[in-house]
Amino acid sequence: TWRLLPGSVASLISCLLPSVISLSDPKDPIAIERLNLMNMAKLSIKGLIESALNLGRTLDSDYAPLQQFFVVMEHCLKHGLKTKKTFLGQNKSFWGALELVEKLTPEAGEITASVKDLPGLKTPLGRGRAWLRLALMQKKLSDYMKTIINRKDLLSEFYEANALMMEEEGAVIAGLLVGLNVIDANLCMKGEDLDSQVGVIDFSMYLKDSGNSSKSTEGDGQITAILDQKNYVEELNRHLSASVNNLQAKVDVLEKSNTKLTEELAVANNRIITLQEDVERVKEESSYQMESNRKDVEKELEVQIGMKQEMELSMKMLEKDVCEKQDALVELRTQMEDIRTFNQQLTHKAQSSEASSKQKGDIITGLEDKINQMAGTVKQLESRSKQAQRERDLAQEANRLFKQEFGDKIESLQTEVEHLRKQRYKLDLELRRERARKSDQPFGTQPTVPSVPQKGRPHTEQAVTRHSLVRGKFIGHGITICTLATKRCKNCSGVFCESCLTNELPLPSSILPENVCDTCYFLLLQQYASSPT
Repeated sequence: TWRLLPGSVASLISCLLPSVISLSDPKDPIAIERLNLMNMAKLSIKGLIESALNLGRTLDSDYAPLQQFFVVMEHCLKHGLKTKKTFLGQNKSFWGALELVEKLTPEAGEITASVKDLPGLKTPLGRGRAWLRLALMQKKLSDYMKTIINRKDLLSEFYEANALMMEEEGAVIAGLLVGLNVIDANLCMKGEDLDSQVGVIDFSMYLKDSGNSSKSTEGDGQITAILDQKNYVEELNRHLSASVNNLQAKVDVLEKSNTKLTEELAVANNRIITLQEDVERVKEESSYQMESNRKDVEKELEVQIGMKQEMELSMKMLEKDVCEKQDALVELRTQMEDIRTFNQQLTHKAQSSEASSKQKGDIITGLEDKINQMAGTVKQLESRSKQAQRERDLAQEANRLFKQEFGDKIESLQTEVEHLRKQRYKLDLELRRERARKSDQPFGTQPTVPSVPQKGRPHTEQAVTRHSLVRGKFIGHGITICTLATKRCKNCSGVFCESCLTNELPLPSSILPENVCDTCYFLLLQQYASSPT
């Protein structure tokens, strides 16, 4: 048997993987789970093959990559399992699906019988784990998986319609398992507790250090060129894989022919030995008969010797042809190794380009968030500006109404003052006439005021037409002080009685009308008349 080098195995695995991503719906969570399990299986198988070939020895149960491979396979087989109800409760196990292999492939009956005979296995899960290990040691795991995957009508009893074993990802994983035929494993399961083991995937074994990746950014044109080169390399890998398969088939045919010729040569040698023994026996029996038949025997021996020489010549030519084919295979493996190195370089470049694109996307997202925040701030400022404008318009309207209202009041007050002046003048004339008539004095002389206070005018001193007290001084026409002064004028702060503070006018310091003395009343009316605004 011939073994694949690590580079050729990785190239064959990349050739066996079609564009599975296009088969899965990115919005379907079950499809994403299948794709993730398939990728983990790919990484696990690839890492196991490369590490095993670099190790260069038979693998045992304690080998970490081998343990992780069984954990990943267990997760793949558990995906989409139907729950079966029994008298003990609900049960989900892939052991029932693995038992189908015995029905479809009779040679798998030996593994199934060995699993059932193992002591210490009490659960279907433990028997399924033991079956995987025995199939790997027998190098038939890929063939058995393909057998049950091709019979989806039987698998539907154990799996849901969207399970990994029922979709294309299961067929891809079965194809990837072919590469495990190049490794040798010797697993002892008598001391292992396969029933209670917890299968946890260690992702740290497959995560790559991103610190060594290239930090240079490339343009969209370079990314397109890299993708085109990647597609070209994948197509070239598929062609090389097909060529390798053809050469493998030819080598198998040559090996069968070589085996057949070797068997024929062995038969011929046995026949020659038998003939030689017959000749010796004939010589012993009768020398006469030997002499008579010697020529015939020699001819027959010559024919046999000629046939032997021809067979030896054919064998040499066949060995030469095999050597040439092996040299061609070595050259093809070298080319596939170079292609694998080139493919890894392209992968690193693609990863660096994806990281740069992701960083740019994060920056754009941050800028968009800032723009949204600024737009919200602008809207708030605009609403505040509109509100301030409305308040300003209301204030201006209130000011205009205030001026209009008090302008009209001032005009009405001026008219009323003029009317009161005329009435006062008439009343003064009538009063003087009445006083002159009573005192028999001529009209126009100064009347005398009695010493006794009049009713309603409780003054203690003689009063004349006007009197007031402003800030401790006498103002106006009065010459005496009112002894009953108890209130102050809101304009001049003078103290007066209630009869002297009957007039009301709005003051500059107050919007509402206030009580003012007679003197301030006439002064304010004159001021408002001269400047009505």
